[in-house]
Amino acid sequence: MLEGRLPAGLVVEAVLRQCDIDFIPYYIIQRGEYASGIIMVKLDGLNGQSALCIQQRDFDSGQLVWAHALNDEVSQNEKVNAYIQRSIQRDPDLWVIEFESRMFINPFEKDEIL
Repeated sequence: MLEGRLPAGLVVEAVLRQCDIDFIPYYIIQRGEYASGIIMVKLDGLNGQSALCIQQRDFDSGQLVWAHALNDEVSQNEKVNAYIQRSIQRDPDLWVIEFESRMFINPFEKDEIL
């Protein structure tokens, strides 16, 4: 774990607690490694399309940032779900959380917890 970085599980717990308070529906697709798992977020637009965001390291600053996992900001649910399944097979420590969000707002970016 990098010095100064909160455990992924703690970050997930904090964001999901705030989602409970804000009545934002979510579903934990994959529970990853508590201390060091990377977080992937599926934003379901409830219209057959979803956005998929993942943490990645900004090599200039060394900080974790959010990026779109697919080339398109919004894709068909089938394409997003297939990408998630491949990612879980490659990295069983991955956290995958799905949120219902018609405006594709990532709750992890909302308050910049990371």
